[in-house]
Amino acid sequence: MIERYTRPEMGAVWTEENRFQKWLDVEIAVCEVHAEMGTIPAESVDVIRRKASFSVDRIKEIERATRHDVIAFTTALAENIGPESRFVHYGLTSSDVVDTANALLLRDAATLIIEDLDRLGIVLRRRAFEHKETVMAGRTHGVHAEPTTFGLVLALYYAENERNKERLRRARETISVGKISGAVGTFAHLDPEVEERVCEKLALSFAPISTQIIQRDRYAEFLATLAIIASSMEKIALEVRHLQRTEVREAEEPFSEGQKGSSAMPHKRNPVTSEQICGLARVVRSNAQAGFENIALWHERDISHSSVERVILPDSCILTDYLIAKTEWLIDGLVVHAGRMRANLDALGGVTASGQLLLKLAASGMTREEAYSIVQPMAMRVWDEGANFREMVMNDVRVKARISREELDAIFDVKRQLRNVDKIFERVFKE
Repeated sequence: MIERYTRPEMGAVWTEENRFQKWLDVEIAVCEVHAEMGTIPAESVDVIRRKASFSVDRIKEIERATRHDVIAFTTALAENIGPESRFVHYGLTSSDVVDTANALLLRDAATLIIEDLDRLGIVLRRRAFEHKETVMAGRTHGVHAEPTTFGLVLALYYAENERNKERLRRARETISVGKISGAVGTFAHLDPEVEERVCEKLALSFAPISTQIIQRDRYAEFLATLAIIASSMEKIALEVRHLQRTEVREAEEPFSEGQKGSSAMPHKRNPVTSEQICGLARVVRSNAQAGFENIALWHERDISHSSVERVILPDSCILTDYLIAKTEWLIDGLVVHAGRMRANLDALGGVTASGQLLLKLAASGMTREEAYSIVQPMAMRVWDEGANFREMVMNDVRVKARISREELDAIFDVKRQLRNVDKIFERVFKE
């Protein structure tokens, strides 16, 4: 199911073929720097470039014997390169290659996810303006609070999406770091200039200091950012799940021709995509926790992080890509029942204006406690008896003694309560 909606470009980043290709890119960049610095013959690098190739199947075959993937990789290269292969992996340790290549993979994945967020932002913006004046009940604790608009709900998501893009740009910079510093980070076999020049060739920064590995706080920051993004997608999907409940029915997922909601109940139209988004976001967050656990390793390195990262790095990137794509689909096709939104808002007879009335009574000279003692009992009658709040207020002698009919009409005027929507949109969309 996930593969159907994952962008082919994201899947391609995490293929074994591409992973080994990035390893080769690092190995060749190191050979080129060695040649430039006179460490190895330039003609040998020409041969390495021309003959270096690999087969994933052959690497796996060798690894079954060596039980070491990087050795299997360099052995497979040597079979194709010949004698000049002695200069491949010259002065390196495995993590020099793997971690620097990881930076290339993660950078590519982050760029694709930023593009995903760009597309989602376009959809959120369009639908926010479409529903800028679609009035609905704002809810706190799931209970009617004061009026808002569905456009403001979507504008809120747009603003969060923009923050997520900025977070991911920062995280992309954090993980775009290579290291060619040897077994414990001391440059025992290579000059630091090699690392600097290799990273420059690969358009990466270099770690000012490292052990055998790039420090995993960088990876944890990246994974935490993906977890935040996934949580934002869940936030949107959770709202849709609530709005699609039969008792609310203010918005619902697209329901395509031929789609079935239940094997037993033909009437069902379930928010299945929203529920899937909410569920899979948990996986991305749990992967971030595993990333935090990888920060603390024994001394200059152990291997406890390695097996974890083979799962959480590709899975988190692919899942985040998928979740954004599904959220874009959800918002793009979301069916909005504007009439139902307004009907639900009006169902309690204007009780959502209680805060406005409280303030007006206080402004008239009452203490806040006195005003509250007038407004709350009328509001409670709406809950307990189904009374009409506006009618009670209009007929209350204590209220009429202090507030004119025109002022009362203004209190219950939804447009007045939403008079600053334009200003909020200007702030969010900078226009």
